[in-house]
Amino acid sequence: MTTLFKDSKMRRNFQYFIVLLFFSSCANRSLTYFGNLKESETYTSTITNKVEPVIQPDDLLSITLSSLNPESNVLFNNGLLQAPGGGGSAGSGEKLNEGYLVDKTGSINYPVLGTLKIAGLTKTEAIQLLTTKISQYVKNPIINIRFLNFKVTVVGEVNHPATIDVRTERINIVEALGLAGDMTIYGKRTNVLIIREKNGVRNTARIDLSNKESLNSPYYYLQQNDIVYVEAEKAKGLQASSSNYYLPVIATIASLISVVSFIIFR
Repeated sequence: MTTLFKDSKMRRNFQYFIVLLFFSSCANRSLTYFGNLKESETYTSTITNKVEPVIQPDDLLSITLSSLNPESNVLFNNGLLQAPGGGGSAGSGEKLNEGYLVDKTGSINYPVLGTLKIAGLTKTEAIQLLTTKISQYVKNPIINIRFLNFKVTVVGEVNHPATIDVRTERINIVEALGLAGDMTIYGKRTNVLIIREKNGVRNTARIDLSNKESLNSPYYYLQQNDIVYVEAEKAKGLQASSSNYYLPVIATIASLISVVSFIIFR
């Protein structure tokens, strides 16, 4: 046997085999997303799970008005009508550049119109509501609404846990994981937890990202303030909780490999 392994190529192949055997015995985890999509398969599915975000309490909104009347633009955009030439003093009013915060009742305090309840509406519906009401004061107003605090949080077994600001107000779970540096090798791709609060109710759901059917999940597209939690595989838990117990075993195996290698290759 010693003569057999004196050939350098065979000796190197044997060493590779030992290394591969060692690592394959440590873990057997699938790191593939949508693994049941065959390489030669074209998957087509109508998108039915994408929904427009709904305004909720604690949302921060940018609401701007454009019209042919400069005075109306100033009044509705800033809540303050200054005299020509900008003679208003510093204490005469406060511009609402920071946006409109939807309060606990789902309402905002909008210039001239007063208190408006907009929680539960989509942006499109809120724009229609404001356009109808402002049209009583301004001819042909153009309203634009944006979420200023549309964010999602990704934590757990990802390389860069983070709270992500979403300027486009559209993000899916794969994009969010990509912005968080993707899952670590210990991330459980088959059981990703989504935590969502809507209308005062907290919902949780789990999504299997190894299955192509997750593309059709109502939780595939994230909504504002969603939390994505990636659980760790059991292998990492055992490693973390039992490292002191298995350390002597690992040391013994390493010693045996060293002894065998010395006998064979001396």
